[in-house]
Amino acid sequence: MNLTKKLEKAINQQITAEFWSSRLYTAMSFYCEKDGLDGFAHWLRKQAEEENEHAYKMASYLIKRGGTVVLGKAEDTPSTWKDLADVFKAVYAHECKVSKMIDQLVTLAEAEKDKATELFFWDFVREQIEEEETAGAIAERIAKFGKTHLYELNQQMMNR
Repeated sequence: MNLTKKLEKAINQQITAEFWSSRLYTAMSFYCEKDGLDGFAHWLRKQAEEENEHAYKMASYLIKRGGTVVLGKAEDTPSTWKDLADVFKAVYAHECKVSKMIDQLVTLAEAEKDKATELFFWDFVREQIEEEETAGAIAERIAKFGKTHLYELNQQMMNR
């Protein structure tokens, strides 16, 4: 069974969003690196790589289901933030936004009666739970301990 045009369009939009997420996290990693926060830069680079992997996985799925990958226009990405706390507040907010986008894809797949696509995106729903939790915890730790324990937090981020 091929994808409906609605699902094909929505998945293409998500692929574009995943690539943009990668660009966002890459820009954030450069910001952290410039400030000498190599651990946070490392964590964000790994996050960027993961977003690229998501985009490729979605693109492969789309092709297997008879669709055509059409990459949308990449929006500009920010390159500056107020401080590290601002970076990770933005990471958390972005992960929450991505969760909503994935939820909408699952809802659309259900409405289109496409169980395979619904099942495919449920893996991403589950992953987003972890992503939100991790980003929220990092943002909270920076807010609580960043000024006094920034060195230790930065070192811990290298462990990803």
